[in-house]
Amino acid sequence: MLFTELLKMAGLSLVANKLRTLLTMLGIIIGVAAVIAMVSVGMGVKKNVVDSISRLGSNMLIIMPGSFSRGGPRGAAGSVTTLTYADAEVIKDKIKNIDYVSPTVQSSYQIVYGHENWNSSVIGVIPEYVAIQSLELSSGLFFSEHDVDVRNRVAVIGSTVATNLFASVNPVGKKIRIGNAPYTIIGVLASKGQSSGGQDQDDVVLIPLTTAQERLIGITYVRSINVQVSEADKMDEVQSNIEKLLRQRHRIRAGAEDDFNVRNLTSLMETMTSTTTMITLLLGSIAGISLIVGGIGIMNIMMVSVTERTREIGIRKAIGATYSSIMLQFLIESTMISIIGGLIGIIIGIGAAQAISKFGDFTTVISGLSIVASFGFSLFVGIFFGMLPARKAARLDPIDALRYE
Repeated sequence: MLFTELLKMAGLSLVANKLRTLLTMLGIIIGVAAVIAMVSVGMGVKKNVVDSISRLGSNMLIIMPGSFSRGGPRGAAGSVTTLTYADAEVIKDKIKNIDYVSPTVQSSYQIVYGHENWNSSVIGVIPEYVAIQSLELSSGLFFSEHDVDVRNRVAVIGSTVATNLFASVNPVGKKIRIGNAPYTIIGVLASKGQSSGGQDQDDVVLIPLTTAQERLIGITYVRSINVQVSEADKMDEVQSNIEKLLRQRHRIRAGAEDDFNVRNLTSLMETMTSTTTMITLLLGSIAGISLIVGGIGIMNIMMVSVTERTREIGIRKAIGATYSSIMLQFLIESTMISIIGGLIGIIIGIGAAQAISKFGDFTTVISGLSIVASFGFSLFVGIFFGMLPARKAARLDPIDALRYE
């Protein structure tokens, strides 16, 4: 009964000073909204990074020519020529715990169909590339091992290329020109969208590896070898075995640095996830500072309220109000400010996160944990910073309070 009465009194006190109450809440509203919005942005960055790496394939190792630690100026990507198709075949044959191996070469070309043309990345691959990259076809077929063996001029195009060259016409069976030579389109890839770096993953043309090497680009080496390991806990073992095998094949002396490097995407994902988590915590912490500022605002206003209501407090104590009831009344007022401000802040924070996602062309992830944590912290701030004014009010001497003007 007492609590209900105190709740009503606190509500009436807040309503009686609407503008002051609203301005006091503003710090909490901004703080809660900022925490939710900033954490949503951080979680969105994390999701984009993880999705981008996952699109490259699960349990992936990527072997690139050149050394990480090579001194002096380094050549452009793909300019080092230390890896071959034969290296990929030996890795597939001799290394255990491997599901798929796909060497690749890549270059940019103008793709021509009739009077239409489009600049795109042409990638030479083998059929296992489909499984490694988790590719799907929206129409047609992917090329076969036979196409690789006989260097057929066939192509599978991404949806961006298909849209820009063919509009609404089905490209399967049509002929395009790449490097002044005709290629028959046998399939169209399902859309994969943009990577976390903003690159269009659908702006590609895939052709048989040997066709790209010998009939298009005119090279004998490969620019990367993608390896999918069968189990995640075998990644380090497989990476070590690949490094030993390639050192033997390339006749690298003991103590000399490798002429290749192996990138472990699982380790990369762990590193990137850890980094983006720290960024998310940093953004949330910075936004959380405004909650502290809001709490200080609550304390200041409640101290003013205690001063203004000194005679009221004196009268209540004179007619029997206890220390705990006076203290509870002011704690309820500060807590109500935090609760209402927190709820409004949650609505604004969710709205801000959705607006960033919609108008900023950026994916945000609204976390239930961030909502609960920010609201819980706002509640704690209200109670903590309301404690000092409440104690001051409860400890007033009733005789001094009645004399106060």
